[in-house]
Amino acid sequence: MIVVTGATGNVGRSLVRTLAAAGERVTATSRGISDADVPQGVRQQRADLIDPESLRPLLDGAGALFLQSGGPSAHLLSPRDILDVAKAGGVERVVLLSSQGVATRPQSGSHGETGRAIEDAVRQSGMDWTILRPGGFDSNTYAWAESVRTRREIAAPFADVGLPTVDPDDIAEVGAKALREDGHTGRIYELTGPALSTPRGQAEVIAGTLGEPVRFVEQTRDEAAEQMLRFMPEPVVETTLAILGEPTPAELRVSPDIERVLGRSPRTFADWAGRHIAAFR
Repeated sequence: MIVVTGATGNVGRSLVRTLAAAGERVTATSRGISDADVPQGVRQQRADLIDPESLRPLLDGAGALFLQSGGPSAHLLSPRDILDVAKAGGVERVVLLSSQGVATRPQSGSHGETGRAIEDAVRQSGMDWTILRPGGFDSNTYAWAESVRTRREIAAPFADVGLPTVDPDDIAEVGAKALREDGHTGRIYELTGPALSTPRGQAEVIAGTLGEPVRFVEQTRDEAAEQMLRFMPEPVVETTLAILGEPTPAELRVSPDIERVLGRSPRTFADWAGRHIAAFR
């Protein structure tokens, strides 16, 4: 059995579907999961990574674990306790959804230091491990969905700064390979899309997919920060804006790892928008 944490997130939801379609026995978990969140036949149960003991009933008898690193609440996790519970349940393989920022922003508390501590715990767990380090997600543009639906407008900072954003479904497919197949132990995969994609360019893709004009408004850094602070802690906002506005050479690099693992090129932002355009209608 494979246990997927963060199963209602953009990567976890896709991973559960991928594993179930491959015939795997899957237990999906998150804080607020319900039957509506999983395919028929998939077991779901609520649990909270911040409370490792809540995972114990799910992990008993499991062979593999997909562990998401916690996002903005990652600093609240006790990764060694989570992994101890997993080992006690019989888990032999763990795949960690980490972040590119562990390597590119090592001094950042939210991305680098906290993420590194979680990665170190996984590497020292005694289990077979694989670490996934994606860059920015194509699905981050869901933040524009309401303004596109209500007034056909997108506001974003750094309009012409491109990053190789990645489709969460590609991350999920790499995760499924690492969970199901041998040959991935001890590997760290950097996961990006196939090309640099700017906010202005993404807005044009969404408009083209809708078949309607969408106005693009470039925000100042301060305007973007004010908006992001409504739902993200200040350190996360500062690091995110630094990546969006002044990416490092490593953050601009298009990684070959998705193609190496999956045997095909990563999906483009246009691919993602075409599958999810209903959110913007």
